[in-house]
Amino acid sequence: MVRCGGEARVRRSERLKPALVSGMLTGMNCLVTAGPTYEPLDAVRRLTNFSTGKLGVELANHLTDRGHAVTLLIGEQATYAGERRAARVRTFTTTASLRAELLGCSGQPVDAVFHAAAVSDFTFGSVWQRAPGGELTALQAGKLSTRAGALLAELIPTPKLILELRGWFPGARLAGWKYEVDGGRDEVLRAAHRQLAEARTDLCVVNGPAYGPGFGLVSAGAIRSVAEIPALYAELEQFVRR
Repeated sequence: MVRCGGEARVRRSERLKPALVSGMLTGMNCLVTAGPTYEPLDAVRRLTNFSTGKLGVELANHLTDRGHAVTLLIGEQATYAGERRAARVRTFTTTASLRAELLGCSGQPVDAVFHAAAVSDFTFGSVWQRAPGGELTALQAGKLSTRAGALLAELIPTPKLILELRGWFPGARLAGWKYEVDGGRDEVLRAAHRQLAEARTDLCVVNGPAYGPGFGLVSAGAIRSVAEIPALYAELEQFVRR
């Protein structure tokens, strides 16, 4: 039995049962991240994003149905309420929490990592109150009071977890995501190629208003487009086996 993040993996004979039924010979160990991280401002407020976790959950379900042994790491704040059929499901909160979960799975037999989680780009640094004369006073409290009036909050970039994946999973197939709002398709594709080079990933899935309809699957030697979600999941399942 192999443990990942403190949970036992199912035995190989057990996880291959769906694969044998569908005529497949082997299943792979897959790790999928999904949903948002958040970063606390104080004990009751937080910074997060609009990710629902739906794409990652559905991808994990698709891989599971195809006979793969899937670990799903999903944000605690994910709002998608669909069924989660992955063999193992663990939740994360902050960027540091997701990093700890990924690190806990490193060194284990992982064949493919799909990093679809929407990791917060920023965390909070210092929070200041500005005096009438312009002087800034740093504030610390379990709950910042609105009686202080307008406050200034420092935003600090969070670590890029995707840059650490290759070191944690050196033999795995790695797929990252790029959801872009501003710019055009050419800019998105350039950003995808930068991710491939900097993070040493094997694939970057691009989408969002800047890319346009559908999804782009960008690798070092090719760019493929798929229009529908089911086709995307099928392509990503084949990615595991290449």
